[in-house]
Amino acid sequence: MRRPFMSFVKPKSILSTLLLICCMAIRLCLCSSSVVSSLNTLHVQGQFSFDGNEFAANDFGNQFHFLPSAVLHPKKVSDIAATIKHVWQMGPASGLTIAARGHGHSLQGQAQAPQGIVINMESLSGQEMQVHRGKFPYVDVPAGELWINILHECLKYGLAPKSWTDYLHLTVGGTLSNAGISGQAFRHGPQISNVHQLEVVTGKGEVVVCSEEKNADLFHAVLGGLGQFGIITRARISLEPAPKMVKWIRVLYSDFSTFARDQEHLISAENTFDYIEGLVIVNKTGLINNWRASFNPEDPEQASQFVSDGRTLFCLELTKNFNPEETTKVNKEIKSLLSQLSYIPSTLFVTEVSYVEFLDRVHAAELRLRSKGLWELPHPWLNLLVPRSKIHSFAEGVFGSILTDTNNGPVLVYPVNKSKWDNRTSFVTPEEDIFYLVAFPHAVPSSTENNGLQHLLSINKRILNFCEAAHLGVKQYLPHYTTQEEWRSHYGPRWEVFVQRKSAYDPLAILAPGQRIFQKAISIL
Repeated sequence: MRRPFMSFVKPKSILSTLLLICCMAIRLCLCSSSVVSSLNTLHVQGQFSFDGNEFAANDFGNQFHFLPSAVLHPKKVSDIAATIKHVWQMGPASGLTIAARGHGHSLQGQAQAPQGIVINMESLSGQEMQVHRGKFPYVDVPAGELWINILHECLKYGLAPKSWTDYLHLTVGGTLSNAGISGQAFRHGPQISNVHQLEVVTGKGEVVVCSEEKNADLFHAVLGGLGQFGIITRARISLEPAPKMVKWIRVLYSDFSTFARDQEHLISAENTFDYIEGLVIVNKTGLINNWRASFNPEDPEQASQFVSDGRTLFCLELTKNFNPEETTKVNKEIKSLLSQLSYIPSTLFVTEVSYVEFLDRVHAAELRLRSKGLWELPHPWLNLLVPRSKIHSFAEGVFGSILTDTNNGPVLVYPVNKSKWDNRTSFVTPEEDIFYLVAFPHAVPSSTENNGLQHLLSINKRILNFCEAAHLGVKQYLPHYTTQEEWRSHYGPRWEVFVQRKSAYDPLAILAPGQRIFQKAISIL
């Protein structure tokens, strides 16, 4: 495999260093005009834009802003293939890289391509979705389609995907390149465990259909592969019968051990809820005015119970799916399940909503925050996977200490079963049968005091340092590292397979430069 440029250029003198810098400067000056002229020679059904591309330098994280030289708005998959093949054929003499951009929800500039080419995947979303009914129903969708649109299309047939993310206004290709986790993952696994087939354009510009039976290595590489091995252009997603209604339940705990024990009991039981998540409420944080709100602001009496008032509280969030004719039956099931739990009795809060309203709950919170100018802010999120055996040490050190000087919203914490994850994919998990997702969905509503960006970044750093010092065996979800050594540590014994797959499917390191895993090998002289 080619070594990254900076790994084999070792200037031995000031003169050679200056020569290197001059060569790079000349390359950068010539880059923009040469990119325009070379891309204009391509025959694509969509179009390239070379100006007004500021949107491609922005994302939900709102911390990194790198302009591309061009944005491709493809109409066909062949447009993507032709563009990648063009850059591939330019070889290492070109510094061009390519990033696929979905709905712009990356956190650390992962979908950006500095002075490269960004592919606007939502341009493909107009392609037809095809729902197939039968014993094993599925839907074929373009990778630029939003999950919310897939939900509405599948519901026309009484069907729905099995596994979700908390926020549905994300593209299929984006979540499948990471994992896609929500409260259904304990039962169905992440979204990458519910895919039958993919269409992928590799870093050589080859269009490949892959599955567990055909081109299986590429199939598993791309799932959770952070865009490193190919751009997903189409996916076949597993479906199940969709319910019409949801019983939505919240209860409170004051003791983390009891909270965790009840969660682990529920995800291990045969008869249980359909969705299981937990939240930590720290330092007078409520559950209304934040992106992860569970409560309607019109329910202040009930929601007021879920304000920590200076204490650290733990909220268990559950759902049970049902159809209207099953109301009596589902109420009995819920009563039986709740009787097995040790929550604070006075804090039981139950509401009934449609299936769509529940799944799209975060979008409702988004609209409220947008109306207050509180959505397009920096979001220095941190997402971790913590082994079950270490979760109590983590809770004591983080919830009980590090987080006590912030009130930036609730923290997600809930367990999942490792057996529902496929270790052949590129995604890495802790080495235990049960591990916890712990997510810190920070936002920066102000630039000072305990909610400023630098303060929240420092909290993230303290959390990571604590995990490392305590040897907790934590893995990052939606990972962000700045050195290849950190990536090597993240993947552990699976790093060599990751590198081999990169060499096989994207040997010039053209794809997904914003992940900062590999640097394109460049021949300068």
